[in-house]
Amino acid sequence: MSEPKPPTPTPGDTYKGWLFKWTNYIKGYQRRWFVLSNGLLSYYRTQAEMGHTCRGTINLATANIAVEDSCNFVISNGGAQTYHLKANSEVERQRWITALELAKAKAVRMQAESDDSGDDCPAVPPTSGQGGGCRNSEVQSTLRTLNSKVEDLTTCNDLIVKHGSALQRSLSELEGIRVGGDMGEKIRQVTERATLFRITSNAMINACRDFLSLAQNHSKRWQKALHGERDQRIRLEETLEQLAKQHNHLERAFRGATVLPSSFSNPALGNKGGVSGKGDASDEDDDNEFFDAMEDPAEFITVPADPKYHRRSGSNVSGFSSETGMDDQSVNFDELSLASNPESPHPLELEPVRQRRTRIPDKPNYYLNLWSIMKNCIGKELSKIPMPVNFNEPLSMLQRLSEDLEYYELLDKAAKCQSSLEQMCYVAAFTVSSYSTTVHRTGKPFNPLLGETFELDRLSECGYRSLCEQVSHHPPAAAHHAISEKGWTLRQEITLASKFRGKYLSIMPLGSIQCLFDKSDNHYSWKKVTTTVHNIIVGKLWIDQSGEIDVVNHKTGDRCHLKFAPYSYFSRDVPRKVTGVVTDKDGKAHYVLSGTWDEKMEFSRIMQSSKGENGTEGKQRTVYQTLKAKEIWTKNPLPEGAENMYFFSSLALTLNEPEEGVAPTDSRRRPDQRLMEDGRWDEANAEKQRLEEKQRITRREREREAVKAASSPEEAVTEDSINDSPLKTDAVETGIEANEVSDESAHQDNYQAMWFEKIDDPVSGETLHVYKGGYWEAKEQGSWDACPDIF
Repeated sequence: MSEPKPPTPTPGDTYKGWLFKWTNYIKGYQRRWFVLSNGLLSYYRTQAEMGHTCRGTINLATANIAVEDSCNFVISNGGAQTYHLKANSEVERQRWITALELAKAKAVRMQAESDDSGDDCPAVPPTSGQGGGCRNSEVQSTLRTLNSKVEDLTTCNDLIVKHGSALQRSLSELEGIRVGGDMGEKIRQVTERATLFRITSNAMINACRDFLSLAQNHSKRWQKALHGERDQRIRLEETLEQLAKQHNHLERAFRGATVLPSSFSNPALGNKGGVSGKGDASDEDDDNEFFDAMEDPAEFITVPADPKYHRRSGSNVSGFSSETGMDDQSVNFDELSLASNPESPHPLELEPVRQRRTRIPDKPNYYLNLWSIMKNCIGKELSKIPMPVNFNEPLSMLQRLSEDLEYYELLDKAAKCQSSLEQMCYVAAFTVSSYSTTVHRTGKPFNPLLGETFELDRLSECGYRSLCEQVSHHPPAAAHHAISEKGWTLRQEITLASKFRGKYLSIMPLGSIQCLFDKSDNHYSWKKVTTTVHNIIVGKLWIDQSGEIDVVNHKTGDRCHLKFAPYSYFSRDVPRKVTGVVTDKDGKAHYVLSGTWDEKMEFSRIMQSSKGENGTEGKQRTVYQTLKAKEIWTKNPLPEGAENMYFFSSLALTLNEPEEGVAPTDSRRRPDQRLMEDGRWDEANAEKQRLEEKQRITRREREREAVKAASSPEEAVTEDSINDSPLKTDAVETGIEANEVSDESAHQDNYQAMWFEKIDDPVSGETLHVYKGGYWEAKEQGSWDACPDIF
């Protein structure tokens, strides 16, 4: 580290350097980068943070600077902020003290001048250029003249005090002497001192007259200059307002001209024109700007890229942003071209869009002694805990899985990407977006019954439809399949493993999620992170997501490593932080993603990478030079009054809305869930127990059929032996729900899912349930005879 030069008290100067700042008794002094500028002392963790993350700032105008020893000093502004700092040497400490004192004096003087100017006359910065320099020199000369006059007045005041005191003494002595020879001498002394006092007083009066005259003359000039600056500011404001109105008018005219362009007969040409009309100008500005990304102390940091990369590879760099702009512009064209395409499953006939509900009944406020239920459940599987509906929300786990599609537009945009690396960014953002609905959702969803289904048909509104089915109850597993007209398919099979630890509840989703794109044949897969519910017993419930996700493209070998940082009270990072790096099959990094899983995600293109300084744990971090970050996903705002509706999103409010024509096993038809939504919780608890008992009876029926089908007598098991088995007894005593019976007989049910079948995926090498077809055909025909009676 090079020693900083001694500061010079020139206007607008800055002073920078490393100092050690006291943090706490655990970490002690930590090395920080300090910047002194314009009367403000700011500090950062590293120099790379100067562009985006200031860790603290103190105003020297009201601060007190104290020296403790040869290297230590303290800066405090009266208790609100106190910095205990330490320099490397006494010389460096003295340089900082000198710079701080000069900056403080300058800040105090500027603040006093600002206060004198009044609230209605804010300080106007000096104009740049030659005129500004001349004005600044004139002001400095006037201030020096006024200062000299003030010094003259001070000197005259001291002399008046001195000679006035001497004259007073002489008068006192004159009163006490006798009339005689000393009288003439005393009178002469009094006369001399009175003359000196008169001369000094005249000088004082003249100096005051000169100072007043000079101040009045310059006050008129400054007042005139102030009025001129104020008039200029008003003219600038009026000009800006006029320009804003013209810009708004041009923007509306442009949008009106591009709704149905004359080249609509050629959709490809229309899309191209739309991109060049909007995307090029804005993207050029965006690419010329660079940024400092958020720092991850554990793995990597990002710094602004050299502008030469934009000049050297401008077309490649702006490709992603141009495509992003094209997505927004070309939506109408895609929809219209889809309607006019004779091969499209939907003709040009326009169907009225169904109005979905926007409210559900408010959540009742029922009291429940949580500890009386939880104290006997510590260390057990969540599926083995008998939960009343008071802990639930009026949605099933199948409906919660369908909520992953709330930000389906990310997959629509991914399907249009030409580059697999760009497509990976959208898929990764979609992965993170699925957690945004959980930030306030502390209620437990209903555990689906075996064979329960849920359909989400948004084909006419959003271009996709999905189907979920509970395919197993040991372990509880749900299969999900969604397909879109935009050329993507999403399928997943999720099994939940959970543990109650007394203070918190950990939920570990097992299973895989896969996304397939028709046009590129790219096949992505990833898994979910751990969800933790804190303050189960005491305090306000809150949810955190933590862990790591690897999104893998099995066709190209591309990979995105996402890290969900767990919340820590001692961490300075933003809560719910997510970072990620997109790499190709050779491990070369191309994009950096950063953001939070409950708010938004941004991505930025990597232009160069290198090994940087060691982190706090001794690991060498990678430094990525990146372009300006662009927003790729933002969370939709919650509907009004969501806090009284279980914090449901707009999509979640519609999931349990009754619909005609759905299967009899659909979650919308589940009676206990419907009663809970209507606020009838006591009836919902009774109905829940009835469904659990019905599920147990159904399971025993399957076991008897399996016994009858057994060919060997030794394998036969009677109903009494099943009912009297220790496994059955444990299930009854622990209150396992009907769909969550966890004994080995569940493996012998040979239950076959209605709409899904288990396969070995040759691409990912995983075993999972995939949609085998037939559901939507059965819905069109209204043929649900094969569906089991589970409700």
